[in-house]
Amino acid sequence: MRIGPVALAALLAVSACSTQPDESDARRAVQRYFAENNAAARQGPGAQQEFFDRTQHPDYPIDCDLDDTTVRLDPAMSTLRPDPGWSPDGSVPRGRIWAVGVEVTTRTDGSTNGHQIGSQHLVLLDGKTYGFAPCPKR
Repeated sequence: MRIGPVALAALLAVSACSTQPDESDARRAVQRYFAENNAAARQGPGAQQEFFDRTQHPDYPIDCDLDDTTVRLDPAMSTLRPDPGWSPDGSVPRGRIWAVGVEVTTRTDGSTNGHQIGSQHLVLLDGKTYGFAPCPKR
């Protein structure tokens, strides 16, 4: 079967309009998420709580209040990778799941009280980047 030039052009146009974000789209979205998180952390606990409320994955309501704590998240973008089977509670979230290594620093009342390295999962869903708010008091 031979595909003509018009049909080929139409096929390429349809595939170029895919709703699945590619790696460069994911990279930009993840970088923006962390930049916005850290900007909110610099503004204080209230601004950061609002950021977490706004960016919490819609299928997983927040059940934690940061009180006077802020959370700075510094990603190692070279570790960004798809993680389609990840689940926070036994059910896989809707959207495209990405994992990235992060350095986490918590501060309470202006003093650093926690520092660790771990993985963070973010989900790209309907053009937005969602996370899973940390609960440093647990």
